[in-house]
Amino acid sequence: MTPIPKRLAAETEPWETRDHRQRVAAKRRQRMRSLLLNSAMRLMVENSAATPSIDDIISAARVSRGTFYKYFPSSDAIVRELVGKIAEQWERAADPIVRGHDDLAEHIARGIRLASMLAIRQPGVAAILGRLGWAGYQAPNMLEFVRRDVEEGIRRKRFKRMPTALGFNIVAGAAMSAMHHMLETECREDFSELAAAVALRALGVDEAVADAISKSPLDASEVLFDGLLAEASGEVS
Repeated sequence: MTPIPKRLAAETEPWETRDHRQRVAAKRRQRMRSLLLNSAMRLMVENSAATPSIDDIISAARVSRGTFYKYFPSSDAIVRELVGKIAEQWERAADPIVRGHDDLAEHIARGIRLASMLAIRQPGVAAILGRLGWAGYQAPNMLEFVRRDVEEGIRRKRFKRMPTALGFNIVAGAAMSAMHHMLETECREDFSELAAAVALRALGVDEAVADAISKSPLDASEVLFDGLLAEASGEVS
């Protein structure tokens, strides 16, 4: 009997076997990608350098340079992916709290206050986002919700008439500067509220109203801040 050609044997291999092998290979690739991301993340948290070198990353991960290049073209690429993942996870965690009120001014104030609180609850995350900035390393559509809130607030005349880009810069600038300040210095306990109030006033909200909104109760439990780094690095068991 003529032996079955190797190609034909492969084609007639049980579907379940091929599927199992594909899943095992995919999980192996995910583990390696997570290892590289996690190594880069640890370096960024522990060291002052904004972008770790490829040599630093492969040394921390204990893999070859060739292995690194199978997953990322450069150290900048791995940093961009990591920061994008952290930013997306942070947005996903904070969104229910930010949008727990109908007032667009409340959305803005809550977002700024939560970003400031991140510096206290998760300084490692805040340091990465604060040092690199969301603007240059953001994932697609990251912070788009801020633009939408500003644009809608202007349309509803909740905020004064101005270019949407200017309103966005006011909000993002207030959040990032507050985060930087709370990471680097000992500041007043109500600094996040002050930053939110200043941003609202710049958007045209009455001073007394801005102060009241910025001091309204904010239900942000520790759960909100837990696991951001682990989830961002894609750790798998």
